[in-house]
Amino acid sequence: MLIDDIKIEVSAGHGGKGCVAFNKNLMSLGPAGGSGGHGGSVIFVGVSDLNALNQFRFRKQVNAENGREGKGQFCDGPDAKNEMIKIPVGTVINNLTTGESQEITKVGQEILIAKGGRGGRGNFQFRGSKNTTPKEFEEGKPGQEFELRLELKMIADIGFVGLPNLGKSSLLNELTNANVKVANYQFTTLEPNLGVYNSLILADIPGLIEGASDGKGLGIKFLKHVERTKIIFHFLAADSEDITADYKTIRAELGSFNPTLLEKPEYIVVSRSDTVTPEILKEKLKEAKKINKKAIPISIHDWDEIQKVKNILNELEKEK
Repeated sequence: MLIDDIKIEVSAGHGGKGCVAFNKNLMSLGPAGGSGGHGGSVIFVGVSDLNALNQFRFRKQVNAENGREGKGQFCDGPDAKNEMIKIPVGTVINNLTTGESQEITKVGQEILIAKGGRGGRGNFQFRGSKNTTPKEFEEGKPGQEFELRLELKMIADIGFVGLPNLGKSSLLNELTNANVKVANYQFTTLEPNLGVYNSLILADIPGLIEGASDGKGLGIKFLKHVERTKIIFHFLAADSEDITADYKTIRAELGSFNPTLLEKPEYIVVSRSDTVTPEILKEKLKEAKKINKKAIPISIHDWDEIQKVKNILNELEKEK
């Protein structure tokens, strides 16, 4: 199960309390209380694992450790370790407490989410010419606390979209090592899948249906994943009664969700070309090319047609 939208609470660690103490060494005088350690911060780190947000399925709170208290004889409390949390690239971090948003866009990118509290000063830090035996100290400062909404929007070079059961997952498996489940029924794909073709990231988006942008089927949950794809491969079935109507259905849902999706570069893929006669395929392909000249037939059982797709991907990779 892919978790791509979730609310959590994060709490940085509090700073440790400063100490009041005096020098215990023979013939030595003066304050010797150490300062408290700083609290740990909460830091998010970008990773390529799409399932990284699954760690929050049963864990709704992230707490960093508190700094340790200072001790006598000039011993400062140690700082707490930062809490490093891995989240997928493409995650938008919405701070519901402050209203600010940030985004993880690269693997290895680090974002400070909640800063740990500063450690309190011990009485050694309050010494002075007029105050040689200070008893002042500071409590540690509290760490920051926020409520967050983490929203995963995949970043892919190419997104496969279309009605359910059109062979999108099969093609992804053929082009990459994604090993996605495929079967001859609707909604085999229940969550987005990624594959890598050379340096291109391909995303198989679960099938959309009419009304997806209004919450029907599986589409509303996954339409947002199309927003970040640079190029769309629009799948149409060679055995469809009306591929133009199918095309308009999906385009209408994309436009209803986000009109900018209609402006993305697009290729038409007439899938399941092996399920119809050559004559019917020719007619369907002619109809598809009226929609978009960049229309090609595809069957995972036809090496030549697979090679045509690879040639397109190779050209797109050069442009990238």
